[in-house]
Amino acid sequence: MNRILVIRGGAIGDFILTLPALKALRDAHPHANIEILGYKHIAVLAENRFYAQAVRSIEYGPLSTFFGKDAELPSELATYFANFDLIVSYLYDPDGIFESNLRRCGVELLVRGPAKIDKGEHAARQLARPMQELGLAVTDLAAKVYPSTEDRQRGQEFLRDLPRPLVVFHPGSGSKRKNWPLENWIDVGNRLLGLDDFQGSLIIVSGEADEDRTRRLRAIWKNERVRFARNIPLPELAALFETAIFVGHDSGISQLAAAAGANCILLFGPTNPEIWAPKNEKVQVIQAPTGDMPSLRFETVRDALINRLKACLPGE
Repeated sequence: MNRILVIRGGAIGDFILTLPALKALRDAHPHANIEILGYKHIAVLAENRFYAQAVRSIEYGPLSTFFGKDAELPSELATYFANFDLIVSYLYDPDGIFESNLRRCGVELLVRGPAKIDKGEHAARQLARPMQELGLAVTDLAAKVYPSTEDRQRGQEFLRDLPRPLVVFHPGSGSKRKNWPLENWIDVGNRLLGLDDFQGSLIIVSGEADEDRTRRLRAIWKNERVRFARNIPLPELAALFETAIFVGHDSGISQLAAAAGANCILLFGPTNPEIWAPKNEKVQVIQAPTGDMPSLRFETVRDALINRLKACLPGE
């Protein structure tokens, strides 16, 4: 196959959980031109970073015609889709309208992946089903990202002269129910910064959805060893994570940290880590005892972080 298109919308975590499937596709077709139709700020993680040569925006207006039954399809897009030898689509298409319109364009080999994850098995395994239909084995469910040299250079510019080791907190997520109380994050951060044998730095990662939570942290932590990373492009954020100890929730940013190779401590509450936790080796999951995040004790997370720090220090 010379040209392959993967259509993948969804949030950051959804995209990253699809990477093991994309790796199997890339490994099977190392010389193919693979393109991703998705949200560009997310799919850029794969563009010229091992998985794909190009990314096109799924938010392109004329694409909406493909969701209308018997719609008049733009010739430019019809030609675009017809030029691919294989299309793998994860779009929600319960009535098969999108698929039917692709067939009208002349698309012959089309494989559909699950648009939603069920409770049966790990999400990455479910998202690998299209590859299994193509006869490809997906043996490693640990997602990996590959920051470019430029990503790493920008990451180092952000870090500048911050002392190591780096500890990264992401105190937000896409759901309030998945968030550990902010007071506990403050307690853990204060404990970390007060340790005599911790001479490193604390980085707080946030996006627009986390602004209310991080605003309070900015008011509290004005230490020169604390830096706030707000709305940083995902490939550069991955570069920041590569050598860090990361603490976060069940979130897309946590998936990114794990895929970048960070030492991760991930706090789970109402969601099932057997389905959603990253499969990477350096990931420790701490589950809230009752499923409600307030039931997860501050001391449990504090001790896990201190133990991870000791394990990462030279000579330990």
